[in-house]
Amino acid sequence: MKIYVSHSKNSDFVKELYTPLKEAKLPIEFIFPHEEGSDPYDSKLLFERHGCDYVLAEVSNPATGQGIELGWADTFKTPIMCFYKTGTKPSGSLKKIADKIIEYSNDKELVNKLMLELYHVA
Repeated sequence: MKIYVSHSKNSDFVKELYTPLKEAKLPIEFIFPHEEGSDPYDSKLLFERHGCDYVLAEVSNPATGQGIELGWADTFKTPIMCFYKTGTKPSGSLKKIADKIIEYSNDKELVNKLMLELYHVA
């Protein structure tokens, strides 16, 4: 299973997303778009030509680039699971493209809820 991890650049995505997902040692190939640096990642090409099973979108911090990216995923029929932190409010537009929008309170809960969704969806 291959999952693209989408997020705002205005968050501490390495600490809050990349590290917890790696440490969970899940049987999933995660694509971390900014693991090697801050250059733009060609997610449109990924969704269009190579594909992935899901997009995991952390949407606590609204971002125009992420919105464009999620639009591409939707266009190429890639299922989108949005996660947002308790106390934040995700964009209402996500209801039109996301298969799931899930609230979480910490990184451990994020990983647990992701696994529940994947086993439930799969």
